[in-house]
Amino acid sequence: MTAPVLAVEDLQVTFATGGATVSAVDRIDLAIGRGEIVGLVGESGCGKSTLANAIMGLLPGSARISGSVELDGRPILGESEDQLRTLRGDRMAMIFQDPSTSLDPTCSVGLQVSETIRAHRPTGKGEAKQRAIDLMREVGIPDAAARYDDAPHRFSGGMRQRIVIAAALANDPALLIADEPTTALDVTIQRQILDLITRLTTDHDTAVLLISHDLGVIAQVADRVGVMYAGQLVERADVHGLFAGPAHPYTRALLAAMPTAGAEPGGLAVIPGQVPDLSGPLPGCRFLDRCPVSHPECVERPPWVSTAATSAACWDVAAQLAGSDADARVTR
Repeated sequence: MTAPVLAVEDLQVTFATGGATVSAVDRIDLAIGRGEIVGLVGESGCGKSTLANAIMGLLPGSARISGSVELDGRPILGESEDQLRTLRGDRMAMIFQDPSTSLDPTCSVGLQVSETIRAHRPTGKGEAKQRAIDLMREVGIPDAAARYDDAPHRFSGGMRQRIVIAAALANDPALLIADEPTTALDVTIQRQILDLITRLTTDHDTAVLLISHDLGVIAQVADRVGVMYAGQLVERADVHGLFAGPAHPYTRALLAAMPTAGAEPGGLAVIPGQVPDLSGPLPGCRFLDRCPVSHPECVERPPWVSTAATSAACWDVAAQLAGSDADARVTR
């Protein structure tokens, strides 16, 4: 991969609450290149959205952040709110879960797209309006010119999400973060939105971080996948490698819990135990108490073990490969 659009290194996010410190994101490394979709999966509450908000500079003042975040080689972690405001909506943009809360109900959808353009470009009202109409047409809004002045409530949930995508792409951002962009939509509309994101990624050569708890969504559109558990990244792989041969015990358990067509009632696998309390003492591997193949070494932070198919932060995978002839390397 050439120089990445987004480069995250050793990112940590903690929150001080009730006299305790919550470790919400723990030493995450991530890189995304142009025209690439990287999926980020994991259970609700595992830190996916916190990671996204840290990248965008949208965390509250109570958050303590360390590490490095670079956008096109520019360090952006710790920049002022004014500096970040010039980047958000321009060089980086975000699609949130619920389009109903992303749009101003008192303002027409077309104006919201055109104002996004004018906030970052020296553009007149007429030119911005035409660009907004073109974007609305590009994302599949029928009769875009006629619907420019319509309020958000006059659109369906899927159409509102298309408007949000149009606004996000208004200034051709280098990075697009899509945080559960299909959660509130039915299956047919989900597919349409995912196809739209995939096509626009290619057309605009945008780097995309696609966040989801739905492995099926990730399987459809992502090029590479990262798996998060309790604030930690536990596996990274090409999307085909991850689904064909997951290495980390948590990833295997997550895939086993996916519903499949024709499954017997009550036949879904479950992951026993509970997610650890992130404000308490934590082992090196946070999946330790729920893992069926844990080792004494798991109280220490696991190394990243890389093979041709995948990379996992796991002592069990390291032990397996140490006793085989597999082409593996251990890092950190």
